[in-house]
Amino acid sequence: MTSETSTLPTSDQIRRAPKVLLHDHLDGGLRPATVVDLARACGYTALPETDAGKLGDWFREAADSGSLERYLETFAHTCAVMQTREALTRVAAECAEDLAADGVVYAEIRYAPEQHLESGLSLEEVVEAVNEGFREGERRARAAGHRIRVGALLTAMRHAARALEIAELANRYRDSGVVGFDIAGAEAGYPPTRHLDAFEYLKRENNHFTIHAGEAFGLPSIWQALQWCGADRLGHGVRIIDDIQVGDDGTITLGRLASYVRDKRIPLEMCPSSNLQTGAAPSYAEHPIGLLRRLQFRLTVNTDNRLMSGTTMSREFGHLVRTFRYTLDDMQWFTVNAMKSAFIPFDERLAMINDVIKPGYAELRAEWLFPKAAPTTA
Repeated sequence: MTSETSTLPTSDQIRRAPKVLLHDHLDGGLRPATVVDLARACGYTALPETDAGKLGDWFREAADSGSLERYLETFAHTCAVMQTREALTRVAAECAEDLAADGVVYAEIRYAPEQHLESGLSLEEVVEAVNEGFREGERRARAAGHRIRVGALLTAMRHAARALEIAELANRYRDSGVVGFDIAGAEAGYPPTRHLDAFEYLKRENNHFTIHAGEAFGLPSIWQALQWCGADRLGHGVRIIDDIQVGDDGTITLGRLASYVRDKRIPLEMCPSSNLQTGAAPSYAEHPIGLLRRLQFRLTVNTDNRLMSGTTMSREFGHLVRTFRYTLDDMQWFTVNAMKSAFIPFDERLAMINDVIKPGYAELRAEWLFPKAAPTTA
């Protein structure tokens, strides 16, 4: 078979392929130079490095500890410089620009409004500033020849006690750029059931939410997120692999929770590079995404924190292509899964799949039919 579908996509094709991102933290994706600029502007002097290149290296090295708790400590610096309307708008606009330049056509970016109140902003002002930034970033991307649509997910911190307040905020802005709700933070000791009032409220309001679960903690976290809280999606969910047994003869047996997740087509927001940093997986080759892909779980590929992981969507797919020999067909499968699982209306998801994603991959697959013309000579 000579068609492109039998070969691996090039790095350029991976970059140009339309991609959908569901799990990315705003405060984990700043440009290092922006962190330096904002720190100087607000008088923040605790940065470990003031050179943008060295600072970017520091974030990646600090996040490579193998501990989720240590990984989360790096956010103290990014949150510290995101306390004004101008800073939030700038960071959000650059986020949209950077993703669009990487081929992302739809993204849901999450952030915790409660972490940006130190300079006197209200929760509402935080949300409006970030929304303004996303719209500006979309405009800049369009001017540069890219297309992207960005929705916001409002996150509550699982160790705090403001989940219901943030859920109500997400519901208020659901027609103004906010597409859903999330809880994040260290899983151990802070089960999602601590915030049942927020999830019950969102269900009564017919609103969408995802829950960080099954990353640093195991199956109980996933079970609670689904059966007690009613999550639409699982942030990470990588530990579902603990409920799957592979026999010496290759026989695969799914436990009841794993079967439920697969049968119900519950989307898993996989973040391979981040999982390696936090110790949720030992290597790309041993990451559960390989087996879960073969078993046809509803998998999506995500960046989590582009600054801390030194990654992009193209880099994430590049790792998977090299490790699992994935083709453009596989990339399209992951991307369609993500778009099906997005928190925007069904007709808009369908239009994105049929009018943007599938045509984009079809064009890339057809490139082998049109070899480059031989160079002309003078």
